[in-house]
Amino acid sequence: MDSAVKIVLAGDVELLADGTAKVASQSNGTTAYHVVNGHCDCKDFAKAPHSFCKHRLSAAIARRAQELVKAKLADTNGQAETPSQPAQSDAPMIPLPEAPVSITLKATLHGHEIMVTLRGVDFASVKAQVEQASDWLKVQAPAEPPAQRTGQAGHSQQTGWCSKHSLQMTQNHKNGRSWWSHRLPDGTWCKGK
Repeated sequence: MDSAVKIVLAGDVELLADGTAKVASQSNGTTAYHVVNGHCDCKDFAKAPHSFCKHRLSAAIARRAQELVKAKLADTNGQAETPSQPAQSDAPMIPLPEAPVSITLKATLHGHEIMVTLRGVDFASVKAQVEQASDWLKVQAPAEPPAQRTGQAGHSQQTGWCSKHSLQMTQNHKNGRSWWSHRLPDGTWCKGK
C-alpha cells in the first residue's frame, strides 16, 4: 500500500479515457505497466496477495481520488473553491515534496547503531512517532544485569555482560573452546572487558 501511495504522489499513474491505467515502473524509467479490468501486466501481479500489486493499487487510488475531485467540483457547481486556481483535470501531476516535518533518531539496537527517520505533516504527528519509537527501543534494549541495576560493588563483571559497551554478549563454542562476544557496529567482534 505504501508503495502504491508513493507512485500516485509521484504522478506516475495515467488514467486513460477507456478506463484503463498506465503506471510507470519504479525500478525502470522506460517501463510502464497497464492495468486493465483489474489485471496488471507486471511480474508481481500473479504473486501479490489477491492480485493487488502496487500498480493495480495505485491505479485504484488515483481513480478514487479523481472521483472525489469530480464530486467536490459538482458540489460547488463546477466552481473551484479558490477562483484564482481553476481545476485542471488533464494537467500533469506534480510530485509532492518531501514531508514538511522529519526527525532522525540515532540509537543502539542489539549492539548495532541505527538511524531512523520519522516523517509527518506536522510537528505533533512526528512527536507522537518519536515517543512510540522511543518506547519500542526501550523494550528492545537488552536488560542490565542485576548487579548493575542494584549497584552492588564488586559485581559489575557479570558473566556474559560487556561492561565496556554495556551489552549482553553471546556465548560461542568451537573446537572445545567457549567464549563470550558481541558484534560491534563496524562489524568487528568484542570479546568483552
